Amino acid sequence: MNLFKGNLLATVGFIIISIILFVAIFAPLLSPYDPNYIDINSILLPPSFDHLMGTDGLGRDVLSRMLYGARISLFVGFVAVGIATLIGIFLGSIAGFYGGWLDSIIMRLVDIMLSIPSFFLILAVIAFLTPSIWNIMIVIGLTSWMGVTRLVRAEFLSLRQRDYVLASIVMGTSNTKVITKHLLPNSLTPIIVSSVLGIASAVLIESGLSFLGLGVQAPTASWGNILTDGKEYIQFAWWLSLFPGLAILVTVLGYNLLGEGLRDVLDPKNK
Repeated sequence: MNLFKGNLLATVGFIIISIILFVAIFAPLLSPYDPNYIDINSILLPPSFDHLMGTDGLGRDVLSRMLYGARISLFVGFVAVGIATLIGIFLGSIAGFYGGWLDSIIMRLVDIMLSIPSFFLILAVIAFLTPSIWNIMIVIGLTSWMGVTRLVRAEFLSLRQRDYVLASIVMGTSNTKVITKHLLPNSLTPIIVSSVLGIASAVLIESGLSFLGLGVQAPTASWGNILTDGKEYIQFAWWLSLFPGLAILVTVLGYNLLGEGLRDVLDPKNK
């Protein structure tokens, strides 16, 4: 918490994300019911002491499904961003360090990828695959690396002209060691910030795909498919749309606030 001292919004973001991570990790202990248990005597019950967030069209407890849905949404976010970050670091390092024709090819590939709306690209790819959590994570990761690539390339272009880097090269240090020992560690700030913000985008994309029926499949609970169930009863079962919608909103807001806070704290220009 001392890391964000004086930055109220970043502190709020950190608290939000900490709570959501706690809920996701301990969902089996916090969940009052089995998230997939169907009770035909409890169909579409409004929020009450027995079911704090009501029940859905199959009588399943919405709170329990929300808790387990947090696990799915965050897991997809972390893994997808991890894949995108690794690809971005690899390509950005090559483009920024070696330059020349390698830089040109990589950056033209980035331009091509950025010219295609990412969500529609993901929809097109998912349409040819079997909807599953693993396919979603891989596809999101493989279509979200462009921003990290640009950031790493820009950092490398700036850092490779520094005296300590030039001295290391003159002394015969291998290119791999120069990249991993000198350049990459000094490029971590934008990478960390981009990754945190990327988790928010991945959560949104996963929720959108699940809402369209192309993401996490039933009976596995995710915030997106809880929203899908709610659209059929939106006129009289408001809780099925309100609670997952708020969860997505608060999660994305928390990661955005945390990312902005990390940018302010880790940027040496602000010190």
